[in-house]
Amino acid sequence: MTTRVAIVGGTGKLGGIIHSVVEAEPGFEVHATLSSRDAIALIDGADLVVDASVPAVSVDVVRAAVERGINIVVGTSGWSAERIALVRPLVEAAGTGAVFIPNFSLGSVLGSALAAAAAPFFASAEIIEAHRDTKVDSPSGTAVRTAELIAAARTAQGPVSAPHVDQRARGQQVASVPVHSLRRPGVVARQEVILSGPGESLSIVHDTVEPAAAYAPGIRLALQHAVAARGVVVGLDSFLDIGIGPARA
Repeated sequence: MTTRVAIVGGTGKLGGIIHSVVEAEPGFEVHATLSSRDAIALIDGADLVVDASVPAVSVDVVRAAVERGINIVVGTSGWSAERIALVRPLVEAAGTGAVFIPNFSLGSVLGSALAAAAAPFFASAEIIEAHRDTKVDSPSGTAVRTAELIAAARTAQGPVSAPHVDQRARGQQVASVPVHSLRRPGVVARQEVILSGPGESLSIVHDTVEPAAAYAPGIRLALQHAVAARGVVVGLDSFLDIGIGPARA
């Protein structure tokens, strides 16, 4: 049986990579390719929707897929735990599956998991993330997910130490973790998590150099699991035996 995939935002950079992966993946075919401005009804007849649109459109794409009883993979940035909580009741009531992937890179997922594993041992944690100057949202979905994982790992210890966060230059707090976003040309994606304690610090850095090569394995993994998913699933770590951090949000 072939799974028909509708890709919303399929004309963008990430959407183009997803399109190529779907075309090459046995058992999957592209049913429709939509821009973020196309009529959402074009997803009708699909077995799976993949959303690679923009934050302002993404929530409508999720709702449209759920209302039609179609499972969805959400690769669009901007989905914090609070925003996902708004659509969770819709997904659960419909009996469908919504898989939210902040980053399709396996290395990025591992980096976030390592940061979460180290977080209980350090009082301070901050995130510096950099993306191309055309990225419309900040902080990145990856940074938000990493901060949320760090906070979850520190339930017993409490929020990280973040002095002077009332000053704008100290970044935006996400789950108590200061996040600093850079938007500049000449970079694809980079995240550094800096954990600090008395007399020492630990830096966990992930760089994306070639998006097509970096994202393809994660896209394939998400496609394979999303078809049968039920309820809300967050992160590729849900499908990997990392052994670090929570697997399901």
